[in-house]
Amino acid sequence: MTVFAFAFYLFAVVAVVAGLMVVISKNPVHSVLWLILTFLSTSGLFVLLGAEFVAMLLIIVYVGAVAVLFLFVVMMLDVDFAALKGELARYMPLGLLIGVVMLIQLGVAFGAWQTSSMAETLRAAPMPAGMSNAEALGLLIYDKYLYLFQAAGLILLVAMIGAILLTLRHRTNVKRQNVVGQMHRDPAKTMEMVDVKPGQGL
Repeated sequence: MTVFAFAFYLFAVVAVVAGLMVVISKNPVHSVLWLILTFLSTSGLFVLLGAEFVAMLLIIVYVGAVAVLFLFVVMMLDVDFAALKGELARYMPLGLLIGVVMLIQLGVAFGAWQTSSMAETLRAAPMPAGMSNAEALGLLIYDKYLYLFQAAGLILLVAMIGAILLTLRHRTNVKRQNVVGQMHRDPAKTMEMVDVKPGQGL
């Protein structure tokens, strides 16, 4: 067995086992930690496939942001997990049905991809000599599809602002910053000059 094959089977087995532990772990914190291990193993598989850029994105975005955010939410919020498990048992048949439908769709899409002529063309796309995967993607995104990339970023920005505005709630018991009041305040009323003598405190 070559080193490449050994690394592939190692990352694959760890990813499958960690993904299974995400589902069957009773402690939500342990589930998030298993999820982080799944992401790390999957990024190792992407490195073996020559997709270093996708591996870096998986580690930086999902492990460094999404999984850590999940961990903070699970540890800081007072969530009644007993009630959640009751709801899980209630909607289990519907969830299984949706899972089966998604598996069928993935199977149909994978079969169509394997039999299409476009797949052969894309799989045989030449890799520029002396250029890494990240560099080739950078030239493609920021050269050929620059305007589409900027448009996607603008759409995400608008979606983020819309989500903030939709979830903004004005509560009476929460103290908020009054920017206009701070800008128009009188310094003479907010500041007091004190002549402190040597050896004395305030």
